[in-house]
Amino acid sequence: MPSVHLPVPARVATPKDIDAIVDAMTTAFFQDPLWGPAFPDEPRRAMQAAAMWRLYVTSAQRYPWTLVTPGVEAAAVWIPPNGTELTPHEEAGLEELLTQAAGTEAAKAILAIYAQLEAAHPTEPCFYLTLLGVHGNHRGKGLGMGLLAESLIRIDALGAPAYLESSNPANIARYQRAGFIPRDEITTATGHVVTTMWRPAR
Repeated sequence: MPSVHLPVPARVATPKDIDAIVDAMTTAFFQDPLWGPAFPDEPRRAMQAAAMWRLYVTSAQRYPWTLVTPGVEAAAVWIPPNGTELTPHEEAGLEELLTQAAGTEAAKAILAIYAQLEAAHPTEPCFYLTLLGVHGNHRGKGLGMGLLAESLIRIDALGAPAYLESSNPANIARYQRAGFIPRDEITTATGHVVTTMWRPAR
């Protein structure tokens, strides 16, 4: 199914964009049905979650596949085929980082979510959309889906498949319009269902 979303201007992010990308992700996922409750201390949620987003956003700078709109109103963080979200060193320190940011119980719950997501990840090499977010001040302008459309143009040019996890059921139809097909459902410890989605190579 062809995308009905028009691509938006985009560029590859640089290290100078990290703060703005983290801000965008922090606002984008603050009320997310999966990642919001993962940080149950709501008054401190933004600060706690930002520590996690910063780790993943910074690590992804190893690859030229974090795309942003010109003013970093939106960002799409892709991991290319055979890449990893974190380095082995970062992976080893993740529990400590989460514990310091959000406490022992939250850290354990988040690590359990990541373990479930990892177990469901395709074995076939693909581009993995680890994060797609629009800053709260810029929602409703089509930037997120437009950035996804631009990303997929670049991925299609390489003849590669793409994969993502939809933590918000409201986004599933949007991803389907971009050519993604529901693949599996992951039920977390809280009962929340994450839908994994696959887009074949074009």
